[in-house]
Order: sequence, then structure tokens, then C-alpha cells
Amino acid sequence: MAQNGEAILGSLYVYAPNKGAPIFFIIAYAISAITHLWQCYRYKSWRTMGLHPLCAFLFALGYAIREYGADNYMFDPNNKTPLIMFILSQICILICPPFLELANYHLLGRVFYYVPYAAPLSPRRVTSFFGGLMVVIEGLNAAGASLTSNANAKEATKKAGHNLILVALALQILVILIFAFLSITFHRRCIKYGFPIQSKSVKSTLITLYMSMTLIFVRCLYRLVENATGTTSVDLRNIEALRRLSPLLRYEIFFYIFEASLMLVNSALWNVRHPGRYLPEDHHIYLAQDGTEVEADEEPSDRRPFVLNMANTLFCGMLFRDKKTGPNAQFQELDDHLHVNGHKRPTLA
Repeated sequence: MAQNGEAILGSLYVYAPNKGAPIFFIIAYAISAITHLWQCYRYKSWRTMGLHPLCAFLFALGYAIREYGADNYMFDPNNKTPLIMFILSQICILICPPFLELANYHLLGRVFYYVPYAAPLSPRRVTSFFGGLMVVIEGLNAAGASLTSNANAKEATKKAGHNLILVALALQILVILIFAFLSITFHRRCIKYGFPIQSKSVKSTLITLYMSMTLIFVRCLYRLVENATGTTSVDLRNIEALRRLSPLLRYEIFFYIFEASLMLVNSALWNVRHPGRYLPEDHHIYLAQDGTEVEADEEPSDRRPFVLNMANTLFCGMLFRDKKTGPNAQFQELDDHLHVNGHKRPTLA
């Protein structure tokens, strides 16, 4: 591993990449991917956790290509294969964290469905709201990675790619902060109104979400600092320019700590604390205030005008709320439905 930060003229990676580290991460991510596949099958949690085996597989593929690059890292204008493989490796590795972030948002929406009367935002809109944002971020990320990884590209093109990555990372951090606001608001409501926050289904899932988002947040900060230092433009034909690059680019150890290792820990975290062991896959199953599970045949409706619904979503539930009966307003129909149909109904505060 290039621990001394020595720049190599013509190296696509700036340094001579380590040959052993990618092998470890190929094996580790492959094991995690297989475990995720089995867990999704075992707990029938494809909808909530299906992105995890996909991302673990993409990570393994990315590091497999990087292992190829460990022996083929010199840029050659007459041989495009090393460059193409380098770009593919970067894309496979860089597009996964936003997908994992999206998986967390989907899971947060599932928790909101499970304890809907404490949700600061309608559960059905959590995934669509965050999903729309992550599509934008993923597009910017993939475009930026492909532009900056192309050694043949003009300086203006690389700069544009660099700026796209910066925008994507800044948006990703902003979305993480929105997630933190929603999850903490939900957590506080559960405590304030005496909702069953101590239920293992809720508590364990929330704790794992907090841990996972912390790992992703640290990784985003690393990438943001790496791209915002002002010395990330790579000129493979200028050794002095390579030596002036940010240490985060010249030292491979930073990549393996803040990118490879953090995301591996995140993947393994969900293997160990898989929510399928606690949360029912059917989002029509709710947790009553006394801690028992109840089932409804239909979801409660929200009869507010479309404009108010959209405004409430855009402001993350802070404004334009339905204030008819407090935090449980939009789920009063669920209470009535359970009562009429003879199911055990939750005691709403």
C-alpha cells in the first residue's frame, strides 16, 4: 500500500496500488453479499433490504476490478483497457453509498409504518421523498465519477466532474441531516406520548439506523474534504503536479480506511443486526401503544389538499401539518377501522 504518498508518473491511481488489500475486500464483501441474500430470503425482506446484497456485490466487483488495476495501473493512450477498468472500478465503488443511504431511508419509512402515530412525516411519502433526492444524487455521482476518472478528458471536463461530485456529496450530507431530524423527532414523540419505543422491533432498528448513518456520514465528510481541498485535479503527465495533490489522494491508506472499511462495517452491521428479525414485512401490521401488534386491511387516508400534502413533505413534516387531533390525526381512521372490524385496536394518545 502506498503509505509514503509517493506519486507515480502515469499512474491512474496516482500511486502504485496495493495488491493484497483488494483481495481481502473482495472476499469480505462477497461473504456479506451472500449473507444478505440468505437473510432476505429467510426473512422475506427483499423490499426493505434488497439493496444491501446488490451493493455488497457491486463493492466486491469494484475491488475485483481494482485488483486487476494493481497490476495494470499505468495510463497508456494506445491501450484503453486499464483506463476503462479504472473507471468501472470507481463507478462500482462510488455509487453504492447513496444506494445504502436510500435503503436506510426506506427502512425508516418502514419503522414509521410500524408506529405510524408518532411519524413526523407520512410513512408512504418517506421513500418517495428521499428516493427522488437520491436519484438526483446518484446521477450526479455517477456522472462526476466517470468524468474525473477519464485521463483523456480535458481539464474543463475533469473540473466539471469534480464539481458534480462536490454537489452530490453536499446534497448527500444535507439529506443525512434531514434523516437525523426526522428520526430524532420520531424518537422524541415516542417518548413524549408514551409510545412503545422500548419495543425491540423499534429500538433495535433505530439504533442500527443511527449507527449506519453515522458511518455513511463520516464517509461523505471524507469524500467532501478530499474533493474540496482544491488540489484534486490529476495531471498524470506532470510529476510535480502529482506531488502537490491532496494527501487524501496520494495516500492509499485513507481510501481503505474511510471508503472501503467504513462501508464494509456498514454492510456487516446489517448482517449482524438484520431488521427482518424484528420488523414484519407487511406494512399493514402496526404496533399498538401497549406493545402488541395489530393488523389493518387498509392504510389511513389523508384528505388534505394535494398542495398542502406536497408542502408538508417538502418541509419534512414541520409545516402544514394536519392538526385536527394532534400527532395521531392522519391515523385516526386506522383506529376506527380496527375498532369496527373487531381487531385489537391501538390505544392512541
